[in-house]
Amino acid sequence: MQKQTQGYKRITYIERDIIAQHLALGNSKRAIARKLCRSPSTITREIIRDTKKSDGYGYGAARASRRSVRRASSRRRSKYKLERFVRLHRYVMEKLKQLWSPQQIERRLKDEYPFDKSMRISSESIYRYLYIRPSRELRMLLRHGHLRRRKRGRPRKEEQRGKIPDMTMIEDRPQEVRKRLVPGHWEGDLLKGKRNQSAIGTLVERSTRYVILVPLGGLDASSVRKAFAKAIEGFPKDIRRSLTYDQGKEMADHLQLTMDTDMQVYFAQKGSPWERGTSENTNGLIRQFFPKGTDFTLVNNEELKRAQDLLNDRPRRVLDWQKPDEVLADVLH
Repeated sequence: MQKQTQGYKRITYIERDIIAQHLALGNSKRAIARKLCRSPSTITREIIRDTKKSDGYGYGAARASRRSVRRASSRRRSKYKLERFVRLHRYVMEKLKQLWSPQQIERRLKDEYPFDKSMRISSESIYRYLYIRPSRELRMLLRHGHLRRRKRGRPRKEEQRGKIPDMTMIEDRPQEVRKRLVPGHWEGDLLKGKRNQSAIGTLVERSTRYVILVPLGGLDASSVRKAFAKAIEGFPKDIRRSLTYDQGKEMADHLQLTMDTDMQVYFAQKGSPWERGTSENTNGLIRQFFPKGTDFTLVNNEELKRAQDLLNDRPRRVLDWQKPDEVLADVLH
């Protein structure tokens, strides 16, 4: 026989019968492989897979063929749980459309359906399901919407910004702020829009991860101060303790902001986004709703409120899978 050069073909019943005969004669697996023009590893796997030593049986062609048919039948049935359980599929798709991550969905299912095993799925299974679907739209439901992983670790250029007078630096924050011991300490930022000509303000509470999206009337210091003060004024004083910000010129009115809100403003070092890690991470979540290049002059308050509500209604791993609005409600009561 000529050596096989074409792609792999499944082992036939005739080949299984030849394997059984040669095993009965005591021939080696390599000799059988040469006889059938097969790889020795293929023959070895076939024999191991279909030899029932526990029952005292050796390799049998008929039994091996029956098992092969059963395995092929199983492969034809969907191996994706999301295609077999309609209610689970509906739940997962609904939460993905609300921009929950697969990890959030996995954990929340355990809380909402503690005794229903059909409502269980791992985050890895959700990822696999999304990436084998031909629809690009499904993959775009994932947090970053990337089709492939992006390289990390590229350093950011340090921004050239003017010095803000009378800054209190981040090193002077009390221990309770650094360790998130009590609520009421916030991090803030501007999320810039198209050509940096529009923006929204972002405020996130460090211990509860509660997010406020702030519409801005302008990008100057006075407009930003007034907008932040208005956004935070409805909270009790215990939830308005401090604000950590970068050295953006929009925070030049920080002393007046402190007078308006009773919130001490602390400034991070230039080029050190990790010092405001909660804000940086939150901005990444917000970009799901408002990608880079968004013109915020075209985004109305209702759209901002909807995005804010969805962000605060997501279970978070850092909160032991509670939602920010649940944690904040516990704090306020």
